[in-house]
Amino acid sequence: MSGPRREPPLVEVRGLSRTFDVSKPWLNRIIEREPRRVLKAVQDVSFTIGRRETFALVGESGSGKSTVAKMVVGLLKPTAGSVTIDGIDMWKGSKAGDLVALRRRIQMIFQDPYASLNPRWRVGRIIAEPIRAFGLAKDKAEIEHRTGELLRLVGLDPADARKYPHEFSGGQRQRICIARALSSKPQFLVCDEPTSALDVSVQAQILNLMRDLQDQFGLTYLFISHNLAVVRHMATRIGVMYLGRLVEVAPTAELFANPQHPYTRMLLDAVPDLKMSGRPRKM
Repeated sequence: MSGPRREPPLVEVRGLSRTFDVSKPWLNRIIEREPRRVLKAVQDVSFTIGRRETFALVGESGSGKSTVAKMVVGLLKPTAGSVTIDGIDMWKGSKAGDLVALRRRIQMIFQDPYASLNPRWRVGRIIAEPIRAFGLAKDKAEIEHRTGELLRLVGLDPADARKYPHEFSGGQRQRICIARALSSKPQFLVCDEPTSALDVSVQAQILNLMRDLQDQFGLTYLFISHNLAVVRHMATRIGVMYLGRLVEVAPTAELFANPQHPYTRMLLDAVPDLKMSGRPRKM
């Protein structure tokens, strides 16, 4: 008798690559007789993310993790490879209607809450924008009610809908960003360094909020970070990026206890004791 059928992953990334043309302008290349130059930002990256799982990508600045995130969410077209979410290919052969429905189910939380909110819009309009864009509600009263519910959900007051972004602290702005991301009732959130621009005292509050929301709504996260302490707190599995390649993938506890790749060991050895004792990790 066969065992229980395994649930297919929500997200499947296969052979993802992205190159950027960093050549000089055409005329300069002709005069100076220089060839075209290409930067390989991401090379042949593959991974899956299960439903309700948090998969983290870690690596130093320039390793390609944010480029992967943008390709997964649909902001950047890959040079090669595929991104399949719930059986729908983001870039190839999918019906337009399927893609519209898919994009409603994917949202992104950006690194800088100061830059990702329109300073000329009131908070209520910012949060309501995806609701209107995807036609989730048309009645003004219903939209305002939904906006108030979202603000309350992330720990703010519904009356804050009438304020502007500059009237809030960094942590409160990130809560607004999370409320906006949730407004389209997504299934999958791509979080690109969502706490790195915040004070340390505020980071834990935002991370705990994100975990509570994941438990409440069954969300799936792709979590991008360079902070290993944050990743250890959030992730089910971790992928390590180095020079545009995914060099190691392992469950969180296993990766911290027994890293296999030399670069992973270097990352862990460079970080103070994650129990915050201030001592370096033991070799």
